[in-house]
Amino acid sequence: MDEKQRTIHGKPVTDEQIQAWADEAEAGYDLPNLRQSRRGRPAVGHGPGKPVTVRLDEQTLAALRKRAEQEGLANESEAIRAAVRAWAHVA
Repeated sequence: MDEKQRTIHGKPVTDEQIQAWADEAEAGYDLPNLRQSRRGRPAVGHGPGKPVTVRLDEQTLAALRKRAEQEGLANESEAIRAAVRAWAHVA
């Protein structure tokens, strides 16, 4: 029976790498130093963001994408945040 190949970002991860990560974790981390590294998603406003699910029809999505491209916004999420901030009068 073949073992499923583990990958990160499409690159194979070896058992040796997994063991090295486990050894590193068991040795302990400098938590104050890790907190300074600001890993994870960047802030999107004041304080942590909360994901919100919104359903949009294809016509609205097409208009959103077109406007986002015209304004140089990187993705749909940025465009939706910009639209909601403008509607809610939030800077």
